[in-house]
Amino acid sequence: MNITVVIEQMIMIFILIGVGLLLYKKNILNESSSQQLSGLIVHVTNPALLICSAFSDGPKMSLRELGAALVVFLIVYALLIAAAFLIPRILRVPDGERYPYQLLTIFGNVGFIGIPLASAVLGTESLIFVSIYNLIYNVLIYTFGISLLRRAAARQAAGRGEESRAAQEAVDTPLWRKLINAGTISAAATIFFYVGDFPVPSIVPSTLTYMGQSTTLLSMLVLGISLAQMKPKDIFTHPKLYGFILLRQVLIPIGFVMLLRPVIDNTLVVGTLTLMLAVPAGNLPLMLSKQLHADGETISQGIILSTLLSLVTLPVVSLALSF
Repeated sequence: MNITVVIEQMIMIFILIGVGLLLYKKNILNESSSQQLSGLIVHVTNPALLICSAFSDGPKMSLRELGAALVVFLIVYALLIAAAFLIPRILRVPDGERYPYQLLTIFGNVGFIGIPLASAVLGTESLIFVSIYNLIYNVLIYTFGISLLRRAAARQAAGRGEESRAAQEAVDTPLWRKLINAGTISAAATIFFYVGDFPVPSIVPSTLTYMGQSTTLLSMLVLGISLAQMKPKDIFTHPKLYGFILLRQVLIPIGFVMLLRPVIDNTLVVGTLTLMLAVPAGNLPLMLSKQLHADGETISQGIILSTLLSLVTLPVVSLALSF
């Protein structure tokens, strides 16, 4: 992995975040714009970026290589779940406040930042592995992630002497329907078309490519709008979050990749795994916490701070694992 390319991509990402912040300050974009752009990214541009990678003209990975990557990523998520219960204990986070750290540990920003970053740093051929990683991510967040948030919302409601609306409202939607979303469908479609190697008219991948190329800009504008709405003291005055970011965005990626690299013979899988583990915290836990009426303040602060510090942590991880 070229460290210079990683650094250039992170600098570019932060310039685009700055553009989003400036557009918000100038009242050109607002929170309503952010919600609309988020929907466009989730439902159109990110899926397009993933699916177009299935039609690349380069050499294809074998089913054996894809299966091996699936096993590796399942192991990684199992280790992340274990780390999610260990890290709050190391940081001495009180029991009732551990769920934000658990969610931020498991669910990184493998969509908004991970997909365009992998495409730029490793090439579009890496996106088949990103698709597999995202598929596991989406299944886990709508099962394990929602379970954590329901319990947290129930405890918080009980503390206020209220009925848990999360326990009532979240149950209304069947689990299978939650699992059928843009993330899982696009990841599954990418794998399907990649393995099937179906011939398609050239206009299909060309159109998907044009759509997917807007993902990076739109994603960073959304993050810039979020950053513009937070006060500096809400972001930078939480010592436990700094300790968390050191553990989650530096030590865990380096440790996990060094642990697994001896048994992985595909350098592209290693590179993809490095980026997916090193990206900052993802936005979906915050969206789900709002839906389930759980307090999302720490989650929001963790997302913004981890994104800002990823300008340093991601190149550090890439440099440490390049030797």
